[in-house]
Amino acid sequence: MVRRVDLNTDAGESFGRWTLVDESQLFRYVTSANVACGFHAGDPVSIWRTIKIAKSLGVAVGAHPGFPDLMGFGRREMYLSVEELKSYVIYQLGALNAFLKVEGMRMQHVKAHGALYNMAWVREDYARAIAEAVHMYDPNLILVAPFGSAMAKAASELGLKVAFEAFIDRGYTSDGKLAPRGAPGALITDIDKVIERAISIVDKGLITSIDGKTIEVVAHTLCIHGDSPNAIEIARTVNQKLREVGIEIAPIARVI
Repeated sequence: MVRRVDLNTDAGESFGRWTLVDESQLFRYVTSANVACGFHAGDPVSIWRTIKIAKSLGVAVGAHPGFPDLMGFGRREMYLSVEELKSYVIYQLGALNAFLKVEGMRMQHVKAHGALYNMAWVREDYARAIAEAVHMYDPNLILVAPFGSAMAKAASELGLKVAFEAFIDRGYTSDGKLAPRGAPGALITDIDKVIERAISIVDKGLITSIDGKTIEVVAHTLCIHGDSPNAIEIARTVNQKLREVGIEIAPIARVI
């Protein structure tokens, strides 16, 4: 049996004169990039630049739609109708795809950002809105979602391919959800712990929650947040260590 996993990172989140991370370095160690579409972060110049870097380094690109919340980086909850949310998602997919088309690339996947991702994890209406928007735009796209989430269920019911995602630099609660940012253990920057978690997820489908419980976490793709202070070092080391133990790193489309 081939042990294979994708390493993804959230990208294209710089804005104007503000640069979040050196993607020309970060992209050397990941296989898929979730590129912001201008709602929660990113601007046309930075988004296009990100896509060019991804193309040059052979990184697969997906859309990273979020709430229209530049000031809050898309991490504040918003309450919208299903039709509003579908419109917002479709709009963002189209914006990103314009640059992909210019570069002769295809969109691989869609992964919701921040508060939208977390709300659609449990809210059936938001999950359905995202899945329907993706299916309407292109039924061949892969939807990235947490294992056991409402989002994964909604996508499967529509016949979309689903890539289960786990977070190696974020803490989990005992019910299998992400610990809120700011809570003790929510952010993991110790590289040894990140590596241990990554290997455990791939080989055992298990991870330890912030309160010490063992929980099931199935994943085709592992997320490394681009806004972590040591994101490049984490990505480089995780990539190296996974390969050393015989785990192949490949884009999402080659994993599921």
